[in-house]
Amino acid sequence: MYRLGYNTNGLAHHRLDDALALLADTGYEGVALTLDVQHLDPFTATPDDIEAVRRRAEELGLAVAVETGARYVLDPKLKHAPNLLDEEAAGRERRVDFYARAAKTAAGLGAGLISIWAGAPSDGVNAESEDGERKDALWERLVEGTRETLAACAESGVTLCFEPEPGMFIERPAGFVELKERLGSDGKALAMTLDVGHLLCTNDLPVGDVIRSYAEHIRHVHLDDIAGGVHEHRMFGEGELNLSETLQALSEIGFEGMAAVELSRDSHRGTAAAEEAMQHLRAAKG
Repeated sequence: MYRLGYNTNGLAHHRLDDALALLADTGYEGVALTLDVQHLDPFTATPDDIEAVRRRAEELGLAVAVETGARYVLDPKLKHAPNLLDEEAAGRERRVDFYARAAKTAAGLGAGLISIWAGAPSDGVNAESEDGERKDALWERLVEGTRETLAACAESGVTLCFEPEPGMFIERPAGFVELKERLGSDGKALAMTLDVGHLLCTNDLPVGDVIRSYAEHIRHVHLDDIAGGVHEHRMFGEGELNLSETLQALSEIGFEGMAAVELSRDSHRGTAAAEEAMQHLRAAKG
């Protein structure tokens, strides 16, 4: 049975220890921990810091997954930069180094996985653009960076999950499958993070059917609502997501990972948002 979790990118104004206690008190069974400047900064956190969080999560009965979507952890001026598609090799290397640090942190936390995404190239080309040298070059960069990250995850003993993200080079589940194929034998170790709200942005519907179709790949799930196809994570009930259908499909496929609420725009009301989301989840589960 899957565990319901909550992403700390929606609790950015809470101390991490307070965030963990809040989630446990609210009824969550897991925490999707976004490594960020205020939450186990991967460039300053010590092994003792990581061990303290591991012990605290264990005491509270919280499973842990590690998220890598911090906005400015690598560059204080550019959101989500550099990424695996960066024009400069040094930028791509910094992103891979960040992922390797995340993998080591995940191992120290007792988390079984880290979750990443492709990033967006400066010119907006994506995996579904018309064939061309530019697209081929971006695929080569992504495959190389993912392969290096897979190696770092294998060294740390954690699974690498890849998330299709609207507006990035790989936006849809089909793009994830193509990435696995392009990785060859290395791709066998790559799993999927499926954000169900993103399916409403890319019109991969119905959500339940998509979950069943990609069941063999899904290791980690993000939960959020989307309205009008606009990529803005909303509270359940504010968009078109059928939450009951979504949770039922996860049960049908025997999903045993974490399904974590992701409300990154709601940190200003983080406590209330976490409580409200749990109310919706309980109602949807019946």
